[in-house]
Amino acid sequence: MTSQARFGEEETGGARLSAQGAMPAFSQSIIDFWERSFVNGDIVYCDSILSITVNPELSEDRRVMVLETADGRIRAALTPLIADKIGLSQLQHQNLTIDTFQQKMHEAGVCLHGADYLFYYSNANKNILLQEGVKGDLRQLSAEDEDVFSAFQSSASEQDLDDAYIELDHWAVFGSFDEQQQLVSAASMYPWENARIADLGVLTLTSFRGKGHARQVVRSISKHAYEHGYEPQYRCQLDNAASTALAKAAGLTLFGKWDVISPDCMA
Repeated sequence: MTSQARFGEEETGGARLSAQGAMPAFSQSIIDFWERSFVNGDIVYCDSILSITVNPELSEDRRVMVLETADGRIRAALTPLIADKIGLSQLQHQNLTIDTFQQKMHEAGVCLHGADYLFYYSNANKNILLQEGVKGDLRQLSAEDEDVFSAFQSSASEQDLDDAYIELDHWAVFGSFDEQQQLVSAASMYPWENARIADLGVLTLTSFRGKGHARQVVRSISKHAYEHGYEPQYRCQLDNAASTALAKAAGLTLFGKWDVISPDCMA
């Protein structure tokens, strides 16, 4: 089995160096969670940029996973069945690139869903977050806020509701209110992938965007997650510039881009 450096690092003369550029320091629980899929199994290819792991423990909807971390490293994991389908054994002795790997998947009818950005708080920004107080008219929501939350949802478009995926019955829900006590921005979280990670969604009504509501909701619900032993996770599609800008404004740091096999793929 080929050895593999930890995320964003290579061992060189005893010093730990980034392959493409320095990665911010993230919680070890985040590193451990992502390494699990890409280290468990047989690492059949590894160079300074790309590593490929055949992992028989991947779930059906994760039978192909690709993670490109912010330091430029790319990790792919796939089940033995998919590895056989794309002829990986004939490729692993070549100098592979991610383009070659993806081309072989495409030729075999294995298609990916489309990558999401992954954002987390770096250790430094987490410490800042935990020390700040609540700003604005903002609080945690409960089942008693059903009427308020329903009015909020009815004021949003179906597309925005689908993209944000916020629900009052999620593990944690926070909302920001205007001067008239109208709920204008909300975020919800739920535990993700059986890990101590809380995946969040956020939505602000159109006429209230750009006023700081979403930033404060994200920071408040993220602080709540930390206080209950969870790492907040923020995901958005690569072409969602507004959501990407919000993540950065809320103090989150890009961890990488993550893609999985398409749910429509029959491979």
